[in-house]
Amino acid sequence: MENGGSKNWQKACFVPTKSDAFVVGFRRWLNKYAGGEVDWRGKFSGALPPSPPREQLMDSAAYKGLNALEVILQVLAIGLIGIVAATKQNVMSVVSIAIICFSASRWLAHFINKTFHYHDYNHAFL
Repeated sequence: MENGGSKNWQKACFVPTKSDAFVVGFRRWLNKYAGGEVDWRGKFSGALPPSPPREQLMDSAAYKGLNALEVILQVLAIGLIGIVAATKQNVMSVVSIAIICFSASRWLAHFINKTFHYHDYNHAFL
């Protein structure tokens, strides 16, 4: 769109669905009444902002929430082991819950690393 200009938007963008009818109608209205562009009066250069690095794009609220959940699971696992050591009541069930929490936190750590961390693709390591 930036290189093609506002006059050739139909060649730059393919809008095949009925839901795009409003976009097409707006572009026609813009061409008819505004000459195809908005009059920014020098406040906008038309250049797109630079893309942030991939590491920054992958950083999201979900990533932060999953990291918090990972820490909570680890603290819960250690806390349950401490409770078992102090009370020694119903040892097997509390130990099994602690092991499950620890395993879940390790799986979550692997999932977070695989999903949200940027891993550059290197052909030499195949």
